[in-house]
Amino acid sequence: MSRVPRSFRLLEELEKGEKGMGPESCSYGLADSDDITMTNWNGTILGPPHSNHENRIYSVAIECGEEYPDQPPQIKFVSKINLPCVDQITGEVKKNQFHTLREWKRSYTMETLLLDLRKEMALPTNKKLPQPTEGSNF
Repeated sequence: MSRVPRSFRLLEELEKGEKGMGPESCSYGLADSDDITMTNWNGTILGPPHSNHENRIYSVAIECGEEYPDQPPQIKFVSKINLPCVDQITGEVKKNQFHTLREWKRSYTMETLLLDLRKEMALPTNKKLPQPTEGSNF
């Protein structure tokens, strides 16, 4: 089986993200449309219902390095959030504490990552955690 090059893979993800073909609970796109390396992305996650995240929109910054999709992207919350897998000073999602990053597979996408973070918010141990004031950023 042949491996899809990084740029083709990112173009596929960009097209899907721009056309809104993914779930309504998350979205993503290039941070700068002139970024020919397709490295820096913005994402949003709608807080899951029946949780302290309900009716909140969380912004994240995603960096797809040269080794993506073989290696996971770096992801950092721009919006303040209280989750065990998120560094409370920098907003970075900690690779060793978030299963999707720790167990990264080439088949995963930015959409996978965003949806799994949303699932993390909805876990019984996380859904009632007190959250920072809405609208605050790291």
